Amino acid sequence: MTAPELPARYTDGQIRRIACPVLVSLLMEQLIGMTDTAFLGRVGEVELGASAIAGVFYMVIFMVAFGFSIGTQILVGRRNGEGRYREIGPLFYQGIYFQTALAAVLFLLSHCFSPLLLKRIIASPQIYEAASAYLHWRVFGAFFSFSAAIFRAFFLGTTQTRTLTLNSVVMVLSNVVFNYVLIFGMPGLPAMGIAGAAIGSSLAELVSLVFFAAYTRRRIDCRKYGLDRIPPLRTDVLRRMLDVSFWMMLQNFLSLGTWFLFFLYIEHLGERPLAVTNVIRSVSGILFMVMMAFASTCGSLVSNLIGAGRAGSVRPTVRQHIRLAYTFVLPPALLFCLFPRVVLGIYTDMADLQQAAVPSLWVMCSTYLLLVPANVCFQAVSGTGNTRTALALELATLVVYVAYITLIILFLRVDVALCWTSELVYAAFILFFCDRYLRRGNWAEKRI
Repeated sequence: MTAPELPARYTDGQIRRIACPVLVSLLMEQLIGMTDTAFLGRVGEVELGASAIAGVFYMVIFMVAFGFSIGTQILVGRRNGEGRYREIGPLFYQGIYFQTALAAVLFLLSHCFSPLLLKRIIASPQIYEAASAYLHWRVFGAFFSFSAAIFRAFFLGTTQTRTLTLNSVVMVLSNVVFNYVLIFGMPGLPAMGIAGAAIGSSLAELVSLVFFAAYTRRRIDCRKYGLDRIPPLRTDVLRRMLDVSFWMMLQNFLSLGTWFLFFLYIEHLGERPLAVTNVIRSVSGILFMVMMAFASTCGSLVSNLIGAGRAGSVRPTVRQHIRLAYTFVLPPALLFCLFPRVVLGIYTDMADLQQAAVPSLWVMCSTYLLLVPANVCFQAVSGTGNTRTALALELATLVVYVAYITLIILFLRVDVALCWTSELVYAAFILFFCDRYLRRGNWAEKRI
């Protein structure tokens, strides 16, 4: 089968049509974290701070699986660009097998070791108890979210992104209902507080997976993509997937692991700075997901372009995505800065906490001036299939990042707003490394 004709250059409209459903889906997924924060912000500062640490801890676990799904997405995008559609099905099913096994392993490791780890690294006994209660139930969601990530990789790699919007709407509505009922209780059900937030989020991920499976069976041409037959485990296909995905898994683990370290450092400044940081994390998540919609689309289109022999279009496509991402990210960031109390009021009704969070909000919004081009370029590097190089660039940046947060938080103990300047440091270095690689790296000849 010959590769389909891809345009020499995507128009802004074509990019928006692919990216906007991804944007909506990512924003909807962000609403899950926003729901937890908004509800727990009305329970207490301890629960709000504990959900930050436990939530990021779970994200470290999830991002290992998400790294594998990004590698799968790169391969699916390459096969889609080459027109080798029937080879996508085996990639999909081997991904499901691997993610299920990975979920079981990480679930057991978390249940056995996370209480011991959290007890050693969290200073406040109250936050430790609340974080442990949250994480105990939250890790059940790994069995659902890990496999759902493979469905997302399939739809994004084949540029059928509207499905992601529908799925996310269903998941968020489920999460709102589950969280409200389980956190605050209702006749016949006790108020479970922070544990209810974790159970509600895990149940919402189950609903998401069921929706993906039902939609794929009913609406997708399974025969075209090789999904009509469930193959046995094939170690040769899985090995090829891991050649690309392993470096993304390691990169995601280390990247989120250092962000978890950031939250641990903040926790040592006190319960109020940690509560502020969790609120700002949730607000930042809105801008981050907008940015990542275009960054993920860029990575997928780069993979498709190279597969279709259009490597010369890669760098202009990266510049397009940066420009379009700015037009979607900067306006809401400006509104957040102009009306901070309105935005912060969504997450907590505590007036003193809102006031304390305003300077951090301003600093966080300013970081997106560099985070936007940095993340688009990084996803473009990953989209070339050179995931080992992407890991090396990330590691070099994380060394600088960890040194910076250790200095300003642990030793200088600066105000929490200044702690958020660490995002500027990260973005500046990863942008410099990735731009240099895209200009000089021999990435066009990479075969995957």
